[in-house]
Amino acid sequence: MSSYAAAGVDIAAGDRAVELMKAQVRRTTRPEVLGGIGGFAGLFRLDLERHPRPVLASSTDGVGTKLAIAQALDRHDTIGIDLVAMVVDDLVVVGAEPLFLTDYIATGKVVPERIASIVSGIADGCVQAGCALVGGETAEHPGVMRPDEYDVSGTGIGVVDADAVLGPERLRSTDALIAMGSSGLHSNGYSLVRHVLLERAGLALDSAPPSLGGRTLGEELLTPTRIYARDCLALVRECDARAFAHVTGGGLAANLARVLPATLDAVVDRATWAPQPVFDLIADTGGVGLAEMELTFNLGVGMLAVVPAERVPDALALAGRAGLTAWQVGELRDGTGRVHLSGRYSGPASTWR
Repeated sequence: MSSYAAAGVDIAAGDRAVELMKAQVRRTTRPEVLGGIGGFAGLFRLDLERHPRPVLASSTDGVGTKLAIAQALDRHDTIGIDLVAMVVDDLVVVGAEPLFLTDYIATGKVVPERIASIVSGIADGCVQAGCALVGGETAEHPGVMRPDEYDVSGTGIGVVDADAVLGPERLRSTDALIAMGSSGLHSNGYSLVRHVLLERAGLALDSAPPSLGGRTLGEELLTPTRIYARDCLALVRECDARAFAHVTGGGLAANLARVLPATLDAVVDRATWAPQPVFDLIADTGGVGLAEMELTFNLGVGMLAVVPAERVPDALALAGRAGLTAWQVGELRDGTGRVHLSGRYSGPASTWR
C-alpha cells in the first residue's frame, strides 16, 4: 500500500522537529506577540503609542552557498544567525525596527535534531536583533533534494514612523561616513570562496592556513554574520544617523551608492582599515584582483552609517560601548551620486592591492 511516508515524507519527524524548536522560539518573544508556535499564522500587535504613524518595512533573503559549508561540516547551529542578519540589517537601512521574522526550511529529509539546530541559530539571531520569531515552515522534498541537503530563507517585518524613514533626501555634503567592522565574510561571495579555496586550491575545511591564526578554514568560513540592527537604531536615536548602507553582494561601493542622492558623492579612504586575513587568503590563493574582491566581498566593513560630522565622536563612542569596531572611513561632498575609493588598504601585503 502506498503512503506519504513511503514516498519519503515523514510527518511524525516534522512534528518532533516542531516540539524540539519550541523552547528556542520562546526565547525570541516580544510583548506584542499574540499566541504561540503551532498556529496557522503568527500574530503581532502594533504599538501605536510608540509608532503613531507606522510604516511597515519588509525584507526577505537567504544565506546562499554558505549552507554548503555548514552541511559539509555537519554544523547547523550558526547558519540561522546569518539568515537573520541578512534580513534585519536590510530593514534598519530605512530606519525600521525589526519586529518579527518567519523562516522557511526546505530539506530532502527532516531530521528533527538538525532542524532544531538550524532554528536555534535563527532564534539566536532574533535575540541579537530584538525581534520575535513568530512562525515558519519546514518542507520535506524527497527526490528533489538529497537527504542531508537543505535551504533556508526568512522574511522580516519592521516598523518606522512616516516622518522618520531614512533615505537620500536626509544627506548633506558635510556628513561623515562611519564604517562598522564585519565579522569576516558574512554571507556573500561563497561561490567564489568555494571555487578558489576548496575546488581549485584543494584546501580542506579542517586545515589551518597560517594566516588564519590557528583557526581552521571551516571555522573561519562559518563565522556568523554580525547583526547591526540594534547598533544602527541606537545611532539614529542618539547620533542623528541619516542613512545606512548594508554591505552585502556588490561590495561597499555599490551598496553605498544605493543610498546617495544624485547631488552628492561619497569619498572612502581604504587606508583607514585592514581587511581580515581571510580576504588576503582568497585573493592570494586565487589570484583574485582588487576590482573583483571589492565587487564580491565586504572586505571588513559590514555596515556604513552617515552621520553629521559633529556627531562622529559620539557615534564612535557609542559603537565602542556596544563592543563594535567602528571608525570614520570617509565623507560626503557635492557631486553626482558616485562613490570614490581612494588609498590602499593597510595591513599585510596582498597580490590584489
